[in-house]
Amino acid sequence: MTQPLDGITVLDFTQVYLGPCCTQLLGDFGADVIKVERPGSGDLSRSSIPDPDGLDNPVFLSINRNKRSITVDTRSDAGKQVIYDLVRDADVVVSNFRSGVMERLGFSYEELSALNPRLIWASGTGFGTDGPYRHKGGQDVLAQAYSGVMWRRASEDTPLTVYPTTLCDYTTGMHLMQGILLALLGRERTGEGQKVEVAMYDSMLHMQMQEAGMQLNRGREVNWAAMPLTGVFETTDGAVCLVGAFKANPLRDICAALDTDDLSVELPTLEAQIAARPELQRIFRERFATAGTEHWVKRLEEQDLLCAPVRTLTEALADEQTEVNRMLLDMAHPVAGRVRALAAPVHLSDTPADVRRVPPRLGEHGAEVLAEHGYDEARVAELRAEGVVG
Repeated sequence: MTQPLDGITVLDFTQVYLGPCCTQLLGDFGADVIKVERPGSGDLSRSSIPDPDGLDNPVFLSINRNKRSITVDTRSDAGKQVIYDLVRDADVVVSNFRSGVMERLGFSYEELSALNPRLIWASGTGFGTDGPYRHKGGQDVLAQAYSGVMWRRASEDTPLTVYPTTLCDYTTGMHLMQGILLALLGRERTGEGQKVEVAMYDSMLHMQMQEAGMQLNRGREVNWAAMPLTGVFETTDGAVCLVGAFKANPLRDICAALDTDDLSVELPTLEAQIAARPELQRIFRERFATAGTEHWVKRLEEQDLLCAPVRTLTEALADEQTEVNRMLLDMAHPVAGRVRALAAPVHLSDTPADVRRVPPRLGEHGAEVLAEHGYDEARVAELRAEGVVG
């Protein structure tokens, strides 16, 4: 079956998470992704978590399917020439190094587009290519802190903390993919490639569009976690998440579910409920602590209130909904054996995502890729002997 990105070649310099989650999704929908890695060590995610499978550990495998790996010493002249030869036939070059690294390597947009005017040159950085933070590394937690995301919490007495999932990496990776797709669409009309740039900092600011709109125009804060009828409440065997909103009188319905007096009589407005938030939250905590999660979810749903049990990741992965949504896949890897991973979250009816290649071993496809670009066996052997390619 033809996929949307069949015939598109992506030269992928990315590593860790921001870039690889972007290029994996491009590969899932048909792109030929050639992953350029460091000789000997490869993508940093191959070794960031100690694991019995070493360079083919589950962290790396989770975000690098549908890619071919070639190792190239990009510091050498011969290595640079290999990259230039690959670029001439590529549609997209993607990187997520610090600002300026691709330029120092000799792979700037200007240099590569001179070789291939149709090239899409895409870059994801931490803070952009100009400004006081351009030199800083693009790290997820730093972007949380700089952008204001980390500061926002349910109440001032809640300790500041790191969001435990790589929110910034993933969001920015998806913005990077969107930019690439838009540039490919634009190329269909103009015949010319262009530069695509995204930054973690920008993505995290953009995620706060509603909050920023209120702050910029009214000088007021919007904090959805601090709403008076919303919260996470421990039960006798777990916890319940409750969102008391989008109803005419949610407080009345919450009180009915909790079998307490109707507090909306004395607190009829949102303003009154905000002022009484500490007391309301105390009452909710006490009531939820008297019974189990399943009991309270049933009671809340009977009142048509938005609620959910607070699950562990293990529980979510085992949930029937996860299976129904086709969000799990199995791969047979030559080193790691059976590998389970999350599937693409985008579901197309006629051209769905597909696993054509398991995540590559380091340098696995070097000779194959070079042969496709005119290198004969003797030249490949020379480059290997010189340590230019693996």
